[in-house]
Amino acid sequence: MRNPLHDHLNMNNIYLNFGPQHPAAHGVLRLVLELNGEIVVRCDPHIGLLHRGTEKLLEGKFVKQGLPYFDRLDYVSTLAQEHVYSMAIEAIGNIQLPERAKYLRIICVEFTRILNHLMAVTTHALDLGALTPFLWAFEEREKMMEFYERLSGARLHTAYIRPGGVKADIPALMLQDIFTFCKQFIKRINELEEILSGNSIWKQRLIEVGSVSTQEALTSGLTGVMLRSTGIPWDLRLTAPYENYNKFDFHIPVGRNGDCFDRYLIRIEEMRQSLEIILQALNSIPTGDHKINNWKIHTFERTKMKTHMENLIHHFITFMKDSPLKTAYSYVAIEAPKGETSVFLDIGPLNLPSRCHIKSPGLLNLAALDRMASGHSLADLVAIIGTQDLVLGEIDR
Repeated sequence: MRNPLHDHLNMNNIYLNFGPQHPAAHGVLRLVLELNGEIVVRCDPHIGLLHRGTEKLLEGKFVKQGLPYFDRLDYVSTLAQEHVYSMAIEAIGNIQLPERAKYLRIICVEFTRILNHLMAVTTHALDLGALTPFLWAFEEREKMMEFYERLSGARLHTAYIRPGGVKADIPALMLQDIFTFCKQFIKRINELEEILSGNSIWKQRLIEVGSVSTQEALTSGLTGVMLRSTGIPWDLRLTAPYENYNKFDFHIPVGRNGDCFDRYLIRIEEMRQSLEIILQALNSIPTGDHKINNWKIHTFERTKMKTHMENLIHHFITFMKDSPLKTAYSYVAIEAPKGETSVFLDIGPLNLPSRCHIKSPGLLNLAALDRMASGHSLADLVAIIGTQDLVLGEIDR
């Protein structure tokens, strides 16, 4: 496209492929950029390089067989993906969870939020040239993923949150270890903010970059941190409570300018709020079952299958024919770390999902990238992508 201002110089805008191999592309993302010098005139996101057809694959699986697919969507916050799918199944079956199961879910999901925000903030800093926060954060992430491993046997694809509760109860000693970790992790957040928040270069790269107004955020369908950075205190954990979030005392951090710096500050504060929720849950977690007492929905314990032949037969039949759910549909949304994640699940007459649609916040964030990046420099585009917190697994499903 020719710029009339440059006609006398015989200059044209240039086109540049940003990604998919670029480290700052945050996944398998290709951006076709139209540049006037170093200024972004247009940004055209191209997705499809990772596409696995997850929603279509789910239509050929029994309901419970679909759970591992959700671990592989947003692979930075796997438990949040398991959570929303499990809640969609429970909504169809009208399943009421034991209180202990709800508390265990909340502890795990808030740990997932911290893991996600640590990754988002420090890889963003790495994109802009700050290495130290990245190294500090990943030391803490290792500690948290050890908790995942102790709970489920896996560090990444845990399959811990399941329809009807959670995979296994949490050991008493582990509750104490989590409490000790939370107390010391508060200091790590302070150290992270100390090295970044007052840094003049960091502020110059983020303040008034990629700004979004309240109206633009609402029109674009932005959620999560992207929406809250414009000043709207919208968080499903409080505005439309699910599980037991209405029993916890925490607040929703919001921004004022809707720029990259506000989004960074909100993620830092949300980690503190997640720690508060976890500590409250640890202090008030009730005794009882960690899953419902219905073997048609949840699996048998191995010991019960070994000692009772009837249990083994029943277990086999249940997994061959899956859980008997009525033909119905449900829609469930949760406040995942990246924004509102929701699942529409329609169970057909053969007990197979005739439709499973996943709404990911990252896709809407990416759709707004053109407007956010227009008029900024190519270097600013890297900062904007970092604060959008993109993972292509959930976007290009």
